[in-house]
Amino acid sequence: MAKIGIIGGSGIDDNLHLTEVKRIKLHTPYGATSDLVITGKLQGMEIVALPRHGAGHCIMPSLVNYRANIWALRELGVTHVIATTACGSLREEIEPGHLVFIDQFIDRTTRRAQTFYEGMVVCHIPMAEPFCPQLRKLFSKVAVELNIPHHDRGTVVTIEGPRFSTKAESRMFQLWGGDVINMSTVPEVVLAREAGLCYAAIAMSTDYDCWHESKESVTFELILKTMASNAANVLRMFPGVIRGIQDLKSCDCRKGCGVNSL
Repeated sequence: MAKIGIIGGSGIDDNLHLTEVKRIKLHTPYGATSDLVITGKLQGMEIVALPRHGAGHCIMPSLVNYRANIWALRELGVTHVIATTACGSLREEIEPGHLVFIDQFIDRTTRRAQTFYEGMVVCHIPMAEPFCPQLRKLFSKVAVELNIPHHDRGTVVTIEGPRFSTKAESRMFQLWGGDVINMSTVPEVVLAREAGLCYAAIAMSTDYDCWHESKESVTFELILKTMASNAANVLRMFPGVIRGIQDLKSCDCRKGCGVNSL
């Protein structure tokens, strides 16, 4: 049986409508998780939910304890992770309000631990295809059925934050092939792969970053304006995605690092 983990933020965790809800404090070898871990059921399936930035969105991206969060999900038996993330668009065709089921990342972070393995063991985890292809296809199938505006692939640039990009940086990321930009996908996706979890992200476009001369420059207030409609569409997808996950076959994501058990 699959067990689903949901890593989300504003507008997602508070509206999952889980039954049999419990809130658990977990101790991990890497410290505390971002918040209490929420367990419950949705569509009859076991769900584990965790707010990435804590209650009230109080933890900035660089200080999120990604290792503790992923470790906790794995300890609770999670097999598949659905991650939601707000992002800025680097492409005209990815409009605010669109969803992007990202398939690649460009890492521009500098301060974050990116592996569980330290000391005498090194994990050289393959990252050619960082996001679970089966989960991404399922996201697209459900979005088409619900007529939700979406893009079935895209490259996310993850920056350190918490500041937003300059115009020069934003244009550079476009030249590099970036489609959207955020502050949270790396190292979360890398750690999920090390832990042997199927992980895919739903990127919620909230703005045009700052490259678009005819649009308002990105601010946190602008992001919040678009988040409500984005979150509503993601929540509409969850029932279909959760049902579909049970039919997915085992894939290479589940192999993990292969050098040692966590």
